[in-house]
Formats: sequence, structure tokens, C-alpha cells
Amino acid sequence: MTDLLTRKGIFTPTTIPYVYAAEEDRCAPRHDVLIPSRMRFTGSTSFSVNVFNISLAGFACDALLQIHRGTRCWLTLPGLGALEASVVHHNNEGLGCAFENMLNPAVLDRYVAHYPVPETEELEA
Repeated sequence: MTDLLTRKGIFTPTTIPYVYAAEEDRCAPRHDVLIPSRMRFTGSTSFSVNVFNISLAGFACDALLQIHRGTRCWLTLPGLGALEASVVHHNNEGLGCAFENMLNPAVLDRYVAHYPVPETEELEA
């Protein structure tokens, strides 16, 4: 997709917005986590979600909504203010979103360390 955008002269290779580049090339490793969070879309109230995948550039959560690509949302992680993001995709597992501003690596490390995916035995208990 990014090749098409640059060939048509819409963007230069250095000015392609992350939301388009993310579809083709993950710019940061993803981490499996289980973070209870809150999500809100423009003009709506917040609701609970579980973030199950996070990186410096984005996240995936269990919100099973038919939301249009590019829709703005705000994710509130425990102990952190709302982070602006936009929807990149949705499927039967939930939403994938790209952060407007990348996370600080130290913040990402904190969430990865404090919210690991529980073992299968822990989920059954």
C-alpha cells in the first residue's frame, strides 16, 4: 500500500503517516499482555476493554465493534492518562489501533512486566 501512495505522489517515503505504514511494516515488536483498560471514542462514554497486545506504536484490544478505519479513540491504561490512537483494523478478535504518539520505551517495559498473559491454569481458576 505504501508503494502505491508514493508512486501516485500522495506521500514521499519519509512522510507516510504511521497508520498506512503499520499495515505493511510493523515498526516495533509486539508484546502479549493482559491489561484491563478503558477505551473511549469521540462523543461517547468510556467502556472497559482488555488490551492483549501492545507495542511502542499501537495496541490490540478485545472491543468487538464495527468501527471504521481511522476513527479516533482514547485508551486509558492503569496509572496513565488517556492516549490518543486511531483504529487501523477490526476483526473477530477485536480492534487494532495505532497510537498518535509512540509510547515511551520505559512505559512499555513497565506494562509488559506488570501485566503478563496469565498461564492457562490461572485462567481456569
